[in-house]
Amino acid sequence: MIIQYYGHSCFKLTTKPAGRGQADVNIFLDPFDKSIGLRPPQGSADLVLVSHDHPDHNNVAAIKGEPSVIDIPGEYSVKGVNIVGFPSFHDEKDGAERGSNTIYVLESEDLRICHLGDLGTDLTEKQYDAISGVDILMIPVGGGGYTIDGEKAAKMVKKIEPRVVIPMHFKTKGVTAKIDDEKKFCDAIGNCPTERVAKLNFKKKDAEDKKMEVIIMGME
Repeated sequence: MIIQYYGHSCFKLTTKPAGRGQADVNIFLDPFDKSIGLRPPQGSADLVLVSHDHPDHNNVAAIKGEPSVIDIPGEYSVKGVNIVGFPSFHDEKDGAERGSNTIYVLESEDLRICHLGDLGTDLTEKQYDAISGVDILMIPVGGGGYTIDGEKAAKMVKKIEPRVVIPMHFKTKGVTAKIDDEKKFCDAIGNCPTERVAKLNFKKKDAEDKKMEVIIMGME
């Protein structure tokens, strides 16, 4: 599986759920519009996942092709990729301020990937149980009233115990949103690398000996 980061909370996953020799399945998660100060993602996809209906996460129109679009909780299967969406909240007041948020867990190539979207509050025990021990956890760390902050994210990571952690929704060059960079999260978690990775090629065997390894991704 190849993981690319476009900034904010947007990733592209390229996977072969049926194994070698099969066609790639391209998945975009939370494509953003130009309002955040970054160039919107480009490319074609088979599937687009949208965590919530805000312009910096729901720019499906930027993606080419005729992708299937999932934007509400439920259980799905698209071209061999299994997806479960869990309801959650964008704030600490049960959605009264910023609305709802969908957490997605994808399964492909024997890997479980969780994208927490714009999670703004702690998880319930049921949610923790559902995503505990995922191979890859994509977690917002920027705070600023939009999502959980770095300290809360670090506590959540330690409870979920994913094999790999990829921070998202943090301040990078060009982002105009008033959010933190990744430093608060890195201080709290204690094991961030100094270099950023533009693209990640990840297989199940790569996850087997890892525990809460942080990977900071950058845009190409």
